[in-house]
Formats: sequence, structure tokens, C-alpha cells
Amino acid sequence: MNIKKKLRSEPHVHNGALNDILFILLLFFLIVSTLANPNVVKVNNPKGKSDTKTKQNVVVSINKENKIFIGQKEIPEYLLDSIVKFEVDRVKATVDTPSVVINADTISYTGGFFKIMGAAKKAGAKVVANVKN
Repeated sequence: MNIKKKLRSEPHVHNGALNDILFILLLFFLIVSTLANPNVVKVNNPKGKSDTKTKQNVVVSINKENKIFIGQKEIPEYLLDSIVKFEVDRVKATVDTPSVVINADTISYTGGFFKIMGAAKKAGAKVVANVKN
């Protein structure tokens, strides 16, 4: 008896493109992992409803010699609280919440900046900082 075996093809998976796909995935994950920084703390930033600028009711400036000015007039540091309170009270007659704008030079000391900010907060005004070079 002459029985011939049937020719069967062996099942196999074509994996020629598998190496290319794995290499592309490896590059993708390496790039994505460098972009994700695990040390970042997520914070909800406030969003404004309108893009209006604050009216400059009282303008306090600090120059690079750390001299403090309200408007164009230089004021001594020991009178800062009382003069800022006076100016804010003067503006409160016409505006509900006056704003104190602080223009500080980048070379000026931060101590003067925070003294002005504290004096404005004590007087009941809103503080806006503007740092210039």
C-alpha cells in the first residue's frame, strides 16, 4: 500500500515587523517618560473673568537706592505706615476698595517691598505689585 502523506504547511507567526514595532514603542516610552516630571505638584491656578487692569489709586515706588516715593514725593521709611494709611483713606472716599500699586526696582531690597505691602493691607487696600528692571 502506497499511502502518500498530505503536504501540510506548518503554522507560524510572521514576526519580521515585530522588532520594528518594539523599537518604536521603546523610543516612544523613553521620550514620554522624560517629559513627565514626578516631582511637580499640581496646583489650581485662579482664572480671571475679565482682563481688566487695576486702577492705580495710590502708587508707591521704590528706586534702586531703596528710596520710597508716593507719587512723586519721597517719604521717609519711618512715616510709611501713616502716610499710606492717609492716602488710602483719602481714596476710600471715592472708591470702595482702593488699590496700592507697588513699583519696585529689581535691585531694591525686598524688605521695603514687604513693609509697603503690610502697610497697605493694614489700611484696607488691595495690593498690586509691579517689578521693573
